[in-house]
Amino acid sequence: MAKNTISKGSKLKTILLSLCIAIIVAVILILALIYGLRYYTEHGQEVVVPHVTNLYLEEAKIIASSEGLHIEVIDSTYSTKTPLGTIVEQNPMAGAKAKHGRTIYVIQNARYRRPVVLPELRDLSLRQAETTVRVLGLQIEKIIYEPSIYKNIILDIRQGETPIVGGTRLEEGSSITLVVGKGKGTKQVTIPSLTGKSLEEARSWLLANSLSLGSVEYDTEPTYEDKDQYVVYQQIPESGTIVVEGTSVNIKLSLDGEKAIHTISQETSEEDFF
Repeated sequence: MAKNTISKGSKLKTILLSLCIAIIVAVILILALIYGLRYYTEHGQEVVVPHVTNLYLEEAKIIASSEGLHIEVIDSTYSTKTPLGTIVEQNPMAGAKAKHGRTIYVIQNARYRRPVVLPELRDLSLRQAETTVRVLGLQIEKIIYEPSIYKNIILDIRQGETPIVGGTRLEEGSSITLVVGKGKGTKQVTIPSLTGKSLEEARSWLLANSLSLGSVEYDTEPTYEDKDQYVVYQQIPESGTIVVEGTSVNIKLSLDGEKAIHTISQETSEEDFF
């Protein structure tokens, strides 16, 4: 009789245990169903696409994430209209409806300005120079007109107050100043001595005296490496000549510094004589 009682008690415990397990499993399944339905419902929910254009990528990601959206950069470009590193275009557009979890594809402005090589603009027409500068992504800050035998011809290029030459590397979007010929004037000026000066120094001196550079000759064919080492040893018209502003001065250059020294000695002797 005792054995039957123990057996019935064990069976009851087993039934109760199974019942508890079944209840727990049922609760888990119900909770899973509830959360699954909620996820499914939210997954198909539409949200308004936020405006991320002109924002930095990091800012855009935070805003998009708050709406349940993602950001993906598909291309980059360079624009001077927006700050570097910001978004210049987005798809879908701001204000459009999108499903929860969708990706906003964006085009980002470059984080750094790319370098460009300035070509030789001097002796080009103003129109040619303006087109070239625009194609390179550079800006013309201002145009200065100086007396010259030729009109609307580029006499010099500057960045700020510093003359620059063809081959100079600039950042895209940089501003330059063009010095342009306006024809001969009526004011009389005295031609300075260019002897011993480099080509660029001679050019700057002439411009500073309202004159322009004419022909340039070398006594030996220069190479790319030594071209900057040549100095002026002869000029026509000679220094001290009085001319109207805008007159061109032709120069000859040499690697032989003795030629320049000899010319300077002659000029000094002539000044002492007179």
